[in-house]
Amino acid sequence: MPKLKTKSGAKKRFKLTGTGKVIYAQRGKRHGMIKRTNKQIRNLRGTNVMFKSDGDNVKKFFLPNA
Repeated sequence: MPKLKTKSGAKKRFKLTGTGKVIYAQRGKRHGMIKRTNKQIRNLRGTNVMFKSDGDNVKKFFLPNA
């Protein structure tokens, strides 16, 4: 059997906590900051914890070795 490879896009987007939850950066801050209000930009700082069911799918399909 071949080894399962981690999706390289998922490597850059997701991280696992010590308890196995998936952390992701909030969307909408890559470009186009001029359009956004200061409040939007401020509220998009930091990271979020993914819902359990979505996080399980990410771990199963995209981060099999994590």
